[in-house]
Amino acid sequence: MRLLPALALTLATATTAPAPAEEVGRVGVDWVGNDIVIDAFADPEVQGVTCHIAYFDRSVYDRLTQGNWFEDPSYSAVDCSQTGPIVLGTGVSDDEGGEDVFSERQSLILKRLKVTRIWDQKNNTLIYLAHASEVTQGSGKMSLSVIPLPLR
Repeated sequence: MRLLPALALTLATATTAPAPAEEVGRVGVDWVGNDIVIDAFADPEVQGVTCHIAYFDRSVYDRLTQGNWFEDPSYSAVDCSQTGPIVLGTGVSDDEGGEDVFSERQSLILKRLKVTRIWDQKNNTLIYLAHASEVTQGSGKMSLSVIPLPLR
């Protein structure tokens, strides 16, 4: 019986969760309380990379007057930079679909703002793609940031 809790703990720690973000800026864009929020997060599997993502945060007033009460727009921008020596963790995947390194809810239920890391081994770069993820309606709104890796 003691094996089951240990196995559950091992599985829980073996998967990389998206990085926690810290709000580093909030810019008011109008008088009704709509803001652009800037969050910073470190890539959980790549030491020495910090990303900043900006996204729109709708006010309660805007939600009530414009309808669509439970959703923020998909617009976002991401920029990642080298903030120290880059060390790739053992969990970095080379799958062309990438891995989510940031995820934040943008609606009550199904819409999320994500940053997906893709490792382009051939060109020795890390690609960070900010995009919305929805169950039924995809969005072409995206932003891209690239980090060149040191030559080996």
